Amino acid sequence: MVLPLRLIPRVAAAARLPRAPRPISRRASLVPALAMAAAYSTGSGADRRLLFRQLFEKESSTYTYLLADVADPNKPAVLIDPVDRTVDRDLNLINELGLKLVYAMNTHVHADHVTGTGLIKTKLPGVKSVISRASGAKADHFVDHGDKIHFGSLFLEVRATPGHTAGCVTYITGDADSQPSPRMAFTGDALIIRACGRTDFQGGSADLLYQSVHSQIFTLPKDTLLYPAHDYKGFTVSTVEEEAAYNARLTKDKETFKTIMDNLNLPYPKMIDAAVPANMVCGIQDPPPKI
Repeated sequence: MVLPLRLIPRVAAAARLPRAPRPISRRASLVPALAMAAAYSTGSGADRRLLFRQLFEKESSTYTYLLADVADPNKPAVLIDPVDRTVDRDLNLINELGLKLVYAMNTHVHADHVTGTGLIKTKLPGVKSVISRASGAKADHFVDHGDKIHFGSLFLEVRATPGHTAGCVTYITGDADSQPSPRMAFTGDALIIRACGRTDFQGGSADLLYQSVHSQIFTLPKDTLLYPAHDYKGFTVSTVEEEAAYNARLTKDKETFKTIMDNLNLPYPKMIDAAVPANMVCGIQDPPPKI
């Protein structure tokens, strides 16, 4: 039997203490979210339901996130942005923790790696793949803005955050007394710690991305923990407060932001020609030839 974990209870407790309002300052010491690394959880009450793991795939610098309701007898779980190369690792972990994977979810159609959702479905046929309807990709379950994905007594709220691609969504833990606090937002490539995803392919739009982040992510409570789909500098987690103060691109006005994005001059993604077609069909790969 896997017992609920109580990781960093002081952080969760501190998030609930009333604080006098104060202006954001670049010299201010903000919530030390980067030190929280892969261990979020939870102090007391409903928070003890959540098991959370942050997993990393080094070739594409992709984060995969595992969340489970361990207070539910079935321990239902979801996996966000799995990578095909690390499916066996992820499923072994899920098995070791005694969890039942319900959903394998993507924040968008990735261009830098093949999603693991299709491969997971071949190994665990009961798992349902999830992606936004706006992505145009295949999946078992399509989500739109405002939908909720339930696993046990916990749920993730879906917010449309297009701009990096036309079909990007952010998954956010629920806003209710029975849900974990502080909230957690899985931002995909819409917001990367101190940066954001590029906007020069797959229906990308700098104008739309700026609007998405400011209206759907920066409006969340300041202590909301932000978990991106990628990181290339060793960061693991940030907060709304930090990114609203320090994000090198998204703190600028919209026109300056658009100028920055139009002049990134990034190389063509090396995996895009293989990854996008595969990810449009849920990462399903051809079966190996019979010998």
